[in-house]
Amino acid sequence: MRQSRKLDHLKYSLALADGPGTNGFADFSLVHNCLPGLAWADVTLTTAVAGLPLSHPVIINAITGGAADVSGINAQLAELAKLTGAAMAVGSQYAALENPAVCESYRIVRTVNPHGLLFANLGAHATPDQAVRAVAMIGADALQIHLNAAQELAMSEGDRDFSGYLENIAAIAAACPVPVIAKEVGAGIAREQAAALVRAGVRAIDTGGAGGTNFVAIEAARSAAELPPDTISWGIPAAVSAVEVASVLPPAVDLIVAGGIRTPLEAVKALALGGRAVAVAAPAVRLLRGKSLTEAVAWFEAFLAEMRRYMLLVGARRVSDLPSVPLVITGNSKEWLNQRGIDTARFARAGR
Repeated sequence: MRQSRKLDHLKYSLALADGPGTNGFADFSLVHNCLPGLAWADVTLTTAVAGLPLSHPVIINAITGGAADVSGINAQLAELAKLTGAAMAVGSQYAALENPAVCESYRIVRTVNPHGLLFANLGAHATPDQAVRAVAMIGADALQIHLNAAQELAMSEGDRDFSGYLENIAAIAAACPVPVIAKEVGAGIAREQAAALVRAGVRAIDTGGAGGTNFVAIEAARSAAELPPDTISWGIPAAVSAVEVASVLPPAVDLIVAGGIRTPLEAVKALALGGRAVAVAAPAVRLLRGKSLTEAVAWFEAFLAEMRRYMLLVGARRVSDLPSVPLVITGNSKEWLNQRGIDTARFARAGR
């Protein structure tokens, strides 16, 4: 059943559009700098997450694994990561812990990209021993622990008990030989839970906000269920979640922004909100399914070049300079964040 579900997730992630909610980035505007004081060659995309150096801030995020039929797409994603220098996460490895016959659908990424930066992936119900095994399975450099209550509730066979997750994450973080990254899968993370995850010992938080691949909609499509529109659109918009999480993170814990980031400008806005990296999933799979690997690499490199263009236009030499760039927040995002006690005006005054 788990293997069949993984194949369905891949199928419907390609077939369904993002949303229906938006990622919120339209409410965020970077302020142009007509005197950037930089040359193109001065702008660098190097960054780091959880103590791991990244050659650029675009991570290929978890989307698939756990079935023999997806080994090919995982191999292609690993090749794309290798050729573009991207860090890459695999999908949940619980299927391989249950059935070793599908381990190869995960191990293929390390075979294809032996020196790349790879993230293992498990749910928050996993045991510390299972977490250690998942890391060893692919020689991972970090471990993602995914949080997906909204998706599970939309699954007829999904979990209904989410008690003890925080304590379990703390146990995994204490036992794991690599940094642990907590990530949502499309409903976002609020500041209260981000603070709790920091106390549990995670080294980075991937917001996984609403506005991108919608796993509640995917589960509804899998089961041909008629879920209410409010259920389908549930979650915190990606940009809003990024600000919520950033507001409580200490310097030792990094922010990864994800959730429908589809343009270089959205990626740069996400970094200006405090992200050290952004993560995308479905766009990479769609590229590889619809185009050649060469075309996918060209698209990825053009995406990175456009990010550098926007960094130059706001006078940011490095990713770490972007939070000092003025950014104006308007609309529903401003109203939400101000109601939540977050001063949005300080972003507009950044760098003064």
